[in-house]
Amino acid sequence: MARAMFEYTKEVLRKVSFDVHLFSKEVQKALKLLLPYEIEELKLFIISLLSLNPDLKKSLVYLED
Repeated sequence: MARAMFEYTKEVLRKVSFDVHLFSKEVQKALKLLLPYEIEELKLFIISLLSLNPDLKKSLVYLED
């Protein structure tokens, strides 16, 4: 089931990637729900989205260790 949550999180992030504020809120929610290894995968996913919307880089602050 955890994998389903990760896939759902990616889908939500894709849909809200037009708005940096919404995107950041969803990243914060994801950090509470996902497992540590999924958070690492999430970082890679967000970096891939940066090519489409460079403004999303602001949300990386929530993923710092």
